[in-house]
Amino acid sequence: MTTLSQEHAPVLEALNRYKSMRVVPFDVPGHKRGKGNRELTDFLGEKCLTVDVNSMKPLDNLCHPVSVIKDAEMLAAEAFGAKHAFFMVNGTTSAVQSMVMCACKRGEKIIMPRNVHRSAINALILSGAVPVYVNPGVNHELGISLGMTLADVEQAILENPDAKAVLVNNPTYYGVCSHLQAITELAHRHNMLVLVDEAHGTHFYFGVGLPASAMSVGADMAAVSMHKSGGSLTQSSLLLVNGLDEGYVRQIINLTQTTSGSYLLISSLDISRRNLALRGREIFEKVAQMAEYARTEINQIGGYYAYSRELINGDSVYDFDHTKLSVLTLDIGLAGIEVYDLLRDEYDIQIEFGDIGNILAYISIGDRILDLERLVSALSEIKRRYAKDRAGMLSQEYIRPQVVLGPQEAFYAESEATPLQESLGRICGEFVMCYPPGIPILAPGEKVTAKVLEYIQYAKEKGCFLTGTQDSLVNRIQTVKE
Repeated sequence: MTTLSQEHAPVLEALNRYKSMRVVPFDVPGHKRGKGNRELTDFLGEKCLTVDVNSMKPLDNLCHPVSVIKDAEMLAAEAFGAKHAFFMVNGTTSAVQSMVMCACKRGEKIIMPRNVHRSAINALILSGAVPVYVNPGVNHELGISLGMTLADVEQAILENPDAKAVLVNNPTYYGVCSHLQAITELAHRHNMLVLVDEAHGTHFYFGVGLPASAMSVGADMAAVSMHKSGGSLTQSSLLLVNGLDEGYVRQIINLTQTTSGSYLLISSLDISRRNLALRGREIFEKVAQMAEYARTEINQIGGYYAYSRELINGDSVYDFDHTKLSVLTLDIGLAGIEVYDLLRDEYDIQIEFGDIGNILAYISIGDRILDLERLVSALSEIKRRYAKDRAGMLSQEYIRPQVVLGPQEAFYAESEATPLQESLGRICGEFVMCYPPGIPILAPGEKVTAKVLEYIQYAKEKGCFLTGTQDSLVNRIQTVKE
């Protein structure tokens, strides 16, 4: 692909050359390498502010790269086993939206699991593509949605032979993987593209004994959150592509991605790619060992269930990401969000999220055994101090939607603010979701059912952070005018 090796970091090297040139800046940003905003410089540091620069010839341009960014993207493609890699600075949200908009035009169908991140459904609102939802499997003991079964995907394909693409989560937030290779081969036999949301799967490309990555099984596109398990700065991501026209994909990306790409984010992608290419195998071996240590310790407390590869059933759980530390909390009589709040408020421990039945502690490149021991100790103490009978606890995480209108049609339809309890039977015109993980309870175009209302009310009572609605208190939701 390139004469450069994985030891190089072209953007980093270009920024260091630029710093040594002592250029006088009469361009943006207006803080002028930090001199114009001393408070910001004192907070972030002079080294940071001196490389918060504008696009220019020596540093290339993210919208149309021809030199150092192009070289850095080529090295990323090589490291991840893709034909092309695109640096994304609007987050993996932008990468997911670009995938969908590359594959589907207005009115065209895309097959996807309903437990997708809101970014995928946002892409349908933007593009006008029509979802064909595959209901994921559900583990009723854990109350979590699983992957798509191969039979369900095949049925959706046979019933919708005109669909343009299949979108797959790899993995889900909890660590569950569908049979990605079989789904990819099936979709390709029916001339459909395979798009993979790998927001939580960066490490699959470098670790040993981990689930298969999208590029390794021949998927067409993958959105990869380098900032999650890959160590880059928040909001930096990659869009990996096999086979699609590079120029067309770039055009689609440029519809929504900023024209002022941050060199802090761009350089963090370049540096992190080099780190993973050179040391990823040993890094993620250590991460997996730490996760296994924590799982073992938590399961010895009793009352908690830190689950892993024992869930694998060859279909809806084809594989499991054992670097994930997902823990069921219901048996100590506490919702996951209640444990989440206690860890933060009483023990100064910030985990990734808590839902109504589980917590997720994200273990990655920067964690230490000492920190995990503190987490285990806190969980043990929470059980001792706060455990109660689990009677009346809800566990069901996934509610099958009743889709009445397409997301775009419903979102832009005339709507009215409706009190929650009066919305029963109406068509929702906006999102309602717990964040994290950002998987909609209701999406635009879906009917408000009694089960949905029960879930929303329960989530509010337990302290889940509900988002997506115009009403910040989520006492009313927008419903399509009848």
